[in-house]
Parts: sequence; C-alpha cells; structure tokens
Amino acid sequence: MSNGSTQSILGMIATMQDVEEYRALTWEGSFEDYLDLVKDDPSISRNAYQRLYDLIMSFGTEEYTEYKKRIVRYRFFDDPFGGGKDAVFGIDVHLMKLVNVLRAAAMGYGAERRVILLHGPVGSAKSTIARLIKKGLEWYSKQDAGRLYTFSWNDADEVIPSPLNEDPLKLIPIDLREQVLNELNKDSNARYPIKLEGDLDPVSRFMYQKIMKEVGGDWTELIKRIRVRRLILSEKDRIGIGTFQPKDEKNQDSTELTGDVNYRKIAEYGSDSDPRAFNFDGEFCVANRGIIEFVEVLKLDVAFLYDLLGASQEHTIKPKKFPQTHIDEVIIGHTNEPEYRKLQNNEFMEALRDRTIKIDVPYITKWRQEARIYTRDYNKKRVSKSIAPHTLEMAAMWAVLTRLEEPKKHNLTIIQKMKLYDGKMLPGYTEDNVKELRKGAIREGLEGISPRYVQDKISNALVRDADAKCINPFMVLNALESGLKGHSLISDEDLKKHYKDLLGLVKKEYENIIKNEVQKAITADENAIARLCANYIDNIKAYTQKERVKNPFTGAYEEPDERLMRSIEEKIEIPDARKDDFRREIMNFIGALSLDGKTFEYTTSERLHKALELKLFEDQKDSIRLTSLVSQVVDKETQAKIDVVKQRLIDRFGYDDQSATDVLNYVASIFARGDTDEAD
Repeated sequence: MSNGSTQSILGMIATMQDVEEYRALTWEGSFEDYLDLVKDDPSISRNAYQRLYDLIMSFGTEEYTEYKKRIVRYRFFDDPFGGGKDAVFGIDVHLMKLVNVLRAAAMGYGAERRVILLHGPVGSAKSTIARLIKKGLEWYSKQDAGRLYTFSWNDADEVIPSPLNEDPLKLIPIDLREQVLNELNKDSNARYPIKLEGDLDPVSRFMYQKIMKEVGGDWTELIKRIRVRRLILSEKDRIGIGTFQPKDEKNQDSTELTGDVNYRKIAEYGSDSDPRAFNFDGEFCVANRGIIEFVEVLKLDVAFLYDLLGASQEHTIKPKKFPQTHIDEVIIGHTNEPEYRKLQNNEFMEALRDRTIKIDVPYITKWRQEARIYTRDYNKKRVSKSIAPHTLEMAAMWAVLTRLEEPKKHNLTIIQKMKLYDGKMLPGYTEDNVKELRKGAIREGLEGISPRYVQDKISNALVRDADAKCINPFMVLNALESGLKGHSLISDEDLKKHYKDLLGLVKKEYENIIKNEVQKAITADENAIARLCANYIDNIKAYTQKERVKNPFTGAYEEPDERLMRSIEEKIEIPDARKDDFRREIMNFIGALSLDGKTFEYTTSERLHKALELKLFEDQKDSIRLTSLVSQVVDKETQAKIDVVKQRLIDRFGYDDQSATDVLNYVASIFARGDTDEAD
C-alpha cells in the first residue's frame, strides 16, 4: 500500500472519530460536581429497574386492537440499535406482560423483589429477549438520557474503585440521608423520587471508615478524596451486565456469583478478611447497577439458588467472610418446558416459585409473523441464490400449523384456524369466536416445531443443489419432511406422521396460491374486467327492477342474461336459492355509494372482484392454451401471450424469470391433469 493511501485512511479515521463524545463518556469530577448533575437531572440516580423501563419506553410504542383487546407494541423489541438482527416478532401480548412487570418494578410495587422467569419451548426467543435487553442497556448507558455514575477512592498513591460500581450518593451517611434526599427531591418534577437503599459495598465501607479516621471524622474532607466518573455498562468488560450459565457441578461453586479471596493480596494487606484482598468479581457483583441473566436458571445447583433467593427478595448477597451486601440489579432467567415442570413438581423449590414472576414466551402462532423471522435471515443481502415467492411463507405456515391444536368444531379445518389467528375473517366467525378459540387452546405455542429446525432446513435447501439458481417451496417442504426422520426432539412416530400430513396441507395451500396468482396474471386486463363488470351490473339491475337489457350490438331489448349472471356468481359459491339476495345486496351497495357521491367500481366489492377474475380466467385460459407449456412445441402467438403472463407475475408478485417459468410450468401441469379446482 502506498504512503498516500495510508495517510488517506488515517485521515479518514481522524475525521470520523468523535473526541467530544469520548470526553463525555469518560467524564470525571468531584462529588460536588456530581451533586450538581443530580440536581439538574435526577434520573441519573435511577435504580436498575427504572433505567431498564425508561430504556424500553424511550423508543416509543404502537397500538392496535386484536380481538377487541388493546395491544401495545414496544418498538424497542424491533432491535433499533442492532439492525433488527435480534428483533422479536409475533408475541406482542407476552412482551406487554414483561414490560408491565418492569413498570411495576420501576414504581416499587413489589415486582422488583422477584426473579423474572422467561418460560417457553426451545427456540422461542427467550435468549433473544435477554440479549436484546443487555445490548439495549449498553447502548442506553452511552446516551445522555441513560447516564449513570460511580466513584473511586484516592488513597495516597492508590486509586481504589468501588468494586460494585455504587452510586456516589450512597456516600451520604445513612443517618443523614432522609434530610439530604428531601432537599434533593424538593421541587423536583422527576418521574422517580431519588431513593437510597443499603449500605456501601465492603471495600467502600472499609475505605470510608479508614479515611474518616484520617480526617478526624470530617465528612467534607473525606469527600475530597472521592473521584466521580461516568459509568458505561458493558458485557464484554463485565461492567453492569452479568451472565451466568450452569456448568459441571464439580467445576463450579457459588463463589462464581459472589466472588472469592485473592490470595496474592493477602500478603499485601495481611488478612483474608480485608475486603481489599477479596475479588468482588462474581456475576452478582459484576451486574450491579444493571442486569444479570441466568441461562437455564432451573438447572442451577441448590447452593446457587440460596444466593438467588436473597438477591431477589432482599436485594443482598453474602460474599465469603463479609456481611450481607446490597445490590441493585434486574434479575432475569429463562428456562424451557421440561425444567419448569420439574420446578412445579419439586416441593423443595417452593421458595423459588414464590419469588418468581413467570412470563410465557411461546412460539409464534401467526404465520405471517413467523415468516418475518425467515425473511430477516434469508434476504437478498445474505443469500446469493434466488428464493421464489412464498417459499419462506410456506415454511412458516407449516411451523405454525405444528403448534396449533386440532379444531374441536367439525366445520373448521386447521388451515382455516391458522388463517383466523392470522387476522383473516371467515364467514360465520367473529372476533369473539376467534378469542374463544384461543382461550380453549392454552397449550398452543408451547409445543410444535422450533424456528431453528426450519432455519436449518432452509439452509439445507439452499446448499443441496449447487447448480440451482433458485429454490422454491417444494424444495424447502421436502427438506422439512426428510429432516423429520432424524429429528432429535421427536421420537413419537404418530407425531411425525401428523407433521407430514400438515406438510401435505401446506403443499395444497401453495398450489391454491399460485393458481390464484396465475389466474390474476392472465386476467390482469383491467379493461376486460371492467367491461365484464359493467355487463354484469346492467343485467342484475334489469333483473332486480324487472326490466329488459339493451343488446349493444343489435339494439334490441332482451331478457337479462341469466347464464352470464350465474356463471359469475357460481365462482364465489352463491347458490341458486341466494342469487336474488346477492343481486339485491350489490344494487343496494351501489345505491348507498351513489348517495355518498361515490362511484361503484369492480374493485369496490372484494367478492365480486374475485368472481369476475375467475370468470375472465375461465374464458381466457383456453385462448392462451396454458396447458401447451407442458409440451415441447409452442407456437409464436401462444409464446407471446405466455411471456406477457410471465412478466405480469414478475411485476405484480415479485417473481424472477426462473421462478415465474417454474410456476407457470407447474400450474400448466395441474391443468394438464384436469385439476381445475378454483383457488381460495
């Protein structure tokens, strides 16, 4: 690399760095400076739950109604600072429950003295939620709105930081705190009044007493030996964010939570009871002022659970050889279904159950939301191959079907139930009916196929055929089916058969979708649909008003064309006995629009629009001779028409040339077999 290029890169780095931001993040000052900061912005002294709740709320919310219930969507869970990599989809109700717990904890209503337990099947986003919260707290601590501070002691030539990163306000003597806090909270409009709980950590308490002796009990002199600094939370640096994961019992003990003696420093300080000879580096100590995550918390040994109980209920830990030490941190754990069942059945774990708030984190039961997971992971930026439209959606549809209970109503299929859950309304079903369906199936979402399994099989389909430029739904569905034979978590052969049967339903649904799209592509001539609609409206108007219709070619007045009207109405299953009602409904609708100064168009009525498209498709498919695609010889005129249809598939439905050709060939083979079932 030339010297000029090197200098150019160095210059670019120099211009991109933010020295002012670095200085703000590494701010240091006196205790008096810190008091001024607190007076100006009391939020910097918030506790861990208050800071976490404010972080989530800082990204705002969206509201929508589902089954007549108000749902709040918290934008924080879209992963706004990670590019959406850890976004959580489809479980807004459960995330609402989590945020409600955090709100109660922030207000001091008791939830702050509980372990938040995320419970759900494997792969249901429990770890993702915890990771997102930890990542968010790191980010928030670097923002002006999320500032927090700690302090160090200047003792001779030695700088001794508070090992638990305590709030400098805890240096205020306990017997004077009430008066000082009253002064600080006076005339304050802060959301949370400043509160101080607990004594200093053992090292800071030791230094406090030592220096007070040196200055003759003058607290104002002691404070001069304090240096306050900005605190930036970091999991990698083990500051304010701790993660504890169970390991082999022989290689792990409770000191990993509370710390252990530093034997090298015993010689320096003369005693193993000197707090300066103790490493306060256990996960509870590391996580003070922030959050501790317990991975698979219910696999912890009993010795660890004792520490967990005290940390949650009393906000204290017991380091070896030292008194109960106050901590301020969010305690969040997660566990899967089998481990939670053990907790429920173990009477010796009653104390833990009593100190736990369980938040269910189930699998997604809305297939379009499930599809967002796969779309995020397999998009054009990350995948070199083309993925045909509906490929990821069909994988998501199957995954969701495995999580649903078979409908108890004889006239409702599991496919229809899935569509109802996804927001599609079906005749005879109201929002109240769907709500009752959900209430009657409490295990839905806690069982079924994990998104991880689906992701693995999508990956297999992408790499299986190196020469294939495009993967389609059948490739992925076949990979999902073949993988069931060796699925490590499914040993029940009947369950495997049920899952295979569901794959058959999904394939049928996919056929209906692509037939519908090909029909729309063939009938995309809006003028032709408009003419057919106008002809139909003229005939039903004459029919309902008992008049005749003028033939545009002969000029003669004729009876309404019953054959035309029924050929359209039958496409949407209007029985002969209901044809009069349907025709009057259309005419009344047109009349109501006219009174409002609006004009009826064929797109105004979704059912009529569908009927017109199906009728036009029936009239045109023979002229296009789509079935000729399955033969090797296609004349130029037919090929030109097919190319037009293919281009419409590309423009309207997102196909590329290869996937459009594949779909046309497949739909052509259906018609060649005589399978002319109309798409739903």
